[in-house]
Amino acid sequence: MFNDLGILELVTLVVLAVLIFGPDKLPKVIQDASRFIRKIREFSESAKQDIRTELGPEFKDFEFEDLNPKTFLRKQLDGNEDLKELKELRSSFDLKKEMNEVADAVNGRESEPSPAPASVPATVNGSPDLLKKQDKPDGGERPPYDSDAT
Repeated sequence: MFNDLGILELVTLVVLAVLIFGPDKLPKVIQDASRFIRKIREFSESAKQDIRTELGPEFKDFEFEDLNPKTFLRKQLDGNEDLKELKELRSSFDLKKEMNEVADAVNGRESEPSPAPASVPATVNGSPDLLKKQDKPDGGERPPYDSDAT
């Protein structure tokens, strides 16, 4: 629970507790706090046990930590041979490169060093590339907006 608590933090908490509650009331406060924590643990353990008995004998080995998605996935993927194939696939796919290529295509930038002339339409495999920006034929004006067409 307090694994990352250092010596300095612990000393600070003790000094604050002595200053707030005083040396005469501090033992009573510690007893009350430990009793409260013990009651909460007993309550949660009894609730877990009630849920296990209600679920039946097929869920005898059920752990509530398995409800955490990370724990569930870790248990499901342990010892799975498909995981190696997924790692290979992941290493072969470069998402940043793919996203940059798509962004370049949408913005009309050429990803190759030799861009095509502006008067010649860009083609991909012999067909016009619709993602590349092309000169507008009528002086660069946009056609009127038609709300019924959209």
